[in-house]
Amino acid sequence: MAYVDQQMSSSKMVSIALVIIIHALFGYALVTGLAYDAVKKVATQLDVIDIEEEEPPEEVEEPPPPPDQPIEPPPVVTPPPIVAPVVAPQPTISSVPTAPPPPPPVAAPPPPPPPPPPPPQRANPEPRGNPGRWANANDYPSRALREEREGTTRFRLTVGSNGRVTDCQVTGSSGHADLDQAACKNLRRRARFRPALDSAGNPTSGTYSNAVRWQIPK
Repeated sequence: MAYVDQQMSSSKMVSIALVIIIHALFGYALVTGLAYDAVKKVATQLDVIDIEEEEPPEEVEEPPPPPDQPIEPPPVVTPPPIVAPVVAPQPTISSVPTAPPPPPPVAAPPPPPPPPPPPPQRANPEPRGNPGRWANANDYPSRALREEREGTTRFRLTVGSNGRVTDCQVTGSSGHADLDQAACKNLRRRARFRPALDSAGNPTSGTYSNAVRWQIPK
């Protein structure tokens, strides 16, 4: 119980006790025949304490709830679209395993050299230029020309390693000694050859055979 409630109960008890005493005195006065003044005098001398009881606080009535009103839904606000930030693609970093160094190249053996070409071989000397110019009508002996003698001188020339004629032999006479001599004379002076070659390709001597036809020009 609170302190105020305890104080109020004590005051009520004192008031009740005083009222009982007063009633007892009045009853006694009536019985004993005391005069009214004596009772009044005694009553005035009593200090009557009138304690007003505190009324309990009035209950405040709560106002009735307002009638139900339709609840309007809040306006729907469409949020702005969320634009995802553009994220630049990260470069792909790939680790490339380091390849082991290649083995050192193996030098292939060089191919064998081609066999040397066989040495040129020439069994007989070969004429340089036209052999028909070695003896012609301008070389006709004047006596044989006046006598209008004609014929064919067959010969064999010996050619040295330098390609020059070293010997001339008449192998078939024209029937006229001066024509045969004129043939060998001009052949030794004008004939040139590529010398013959031996098996090692070295120039060597050889022979060349042909014929000179003596004919008076018309």
